Amino acid sequence: MPFLKEGMPLVKESQPPPLGPLSWFLPSLFAAFNVVLLVIFSGLFFAFPCRWLAQKGEWAFPMVTGLLFVLTFFSLISLNFSDPGILHQGSVEQSPMMVHVVWVNHRAFRLQWCPRCGFHRPPRTYHCPWCNVCVEDFDHHCKWVNNCIGHRNFRFFMLLVLSLCLYSGALLVTCLIFLVRTSKLPFTIDKAMAILVAIPAAGFLMPLFLLLLIQALSVSAAERSYEGKCRYLQGYNPFDQGCASNWYLTICAPLGPKYMSKAVWLQRVVAPEWMPVSTLCPSAHCPPVLSGPQPQPLGLYAPGKGPPGSGEAAALQELHASPVLSLLPEAPRRCPTSHSPLRTRCQEHLHLNLT
Repeated sequence: MPFLKEGMPLVKESQPPPLGPLSWFLPSLFAAFNVVLLVIFSGLFFAFPCRWLAQKGEWAFPMVTGLLFVLTFFSLISLNFSDPGILHQGSVEQSPMMVHVVWVNHRAFRLQWCPRCGFHRPPRTYHCPWCNVCVEDFDHHCKWVNNCIGHRNFRFFMLLVLSLCLYSGALLVTCLIFLVRTSKLPFTIDKAMAILVAIPAAGFLMPLFLLLLIQALSVSAAERSYEGKCRYLQGYNPFDQGCASNWYLTICAPLGPKYMSKAVWLQRVVAPEWMPVSTLCPSAHCPPVLSGPQPQPLGLYAPGKGPPGSGEAAALQELHASPVLSLLPEAPRRCPTSHSPLRTRCQEHLHLNLT
C-alpha cells in the first residue's frame, strides 16, 4: 500500500522535562505587577484630580471612572485565572499512526498529532509552548496576564481590551479637564498626580484602540491571531459563518462543559462499521501498488510553520492516491456533538488505521 511505504513510522515523543522555577515565576510576577500597576495609578487618580472635581460638585467624573475601573479590574482578574479551553492529555490507546480527517463546511482537515499531549489536535487547536498545554481555538498567548487566549476566555479578553480603552480614555479626559480648570491656580500635588496619570493613559490609549480594532476585524472574519497572514486555500475560510454568526459564536454562544476527562472525546469511534485498512484488503485480492512517486510520510506539525490543520491538502492527496479508498465504507455525515472539542459541526469523520 502507498501509505507510509517510504517513510519511517511515527513514534510518540517523550514528555518535556519539568519547567524550571523561573520559567513560570517571572511571567506570573509580571502579570501580578500589571494588576498592582493598575491599582496604583487608579488610586492616584481617585485620590487627587478626581477628588478635586468631586469637591467642586462634579460627581459625574468619579461615578463614570469608578464603574470603568471596576469593570477593568474584574475582567483583568477573570482573564488571569480563566481556563482558555485546555484539552487534557489523551489516553494511552491513541497512536500517531492513526490518521483522522474531519470535514468542516466542505473543507477537509487532517488532525495533527501532539506528541506532548498524546492526542490528535482538533482544527484550530494549538500547543502553547509557554503553558505546555493544547488550547482549543487558540488565538495567542498573552504575556500581560500570563495566560493563553482561547475558546473559553476570548470573551474576557475582548471585555478587558474594551474596558481598558474606555478607562484610559476616561482617565485622560478627566485629567485634561482638571488641568484646564486649574490652569490659573498655583502648581500643587494634584496637578503633578494628574500629569503622572495622564501620560501612561495617553500612551496606552492608541495601542489598545488598534488592538481592539484588529480583534474586532478578526472576529468578524472568523480568523485567529496565531494564523497570521496564512489564508485558506482559494480564499475560503470554512469557519466563517457570517459576521453576525461569528460574533454570536465568539461572545454569546454557550461554552459547553470543560474537558476534564482523561481522554479527548474526539478520539471515540464514530461508527461501528469502520475497520483497519489491512482487513479491507486481503493479500490475494489486493490491488497492485501504484507506480510513480509515492506520497510523503505523515509529518508532525512544527510550531511556527503554519496553523494546525494545514495538512489537509496532503491528507486529501494521500487519500485520493490510495487504491483502497474506494473500499472504505461511507463515513457518517454527522459527528457526535456531545463532549466534542470541535465548536463547528463536522460533516464527516474518517478514521484510517495505518498499522
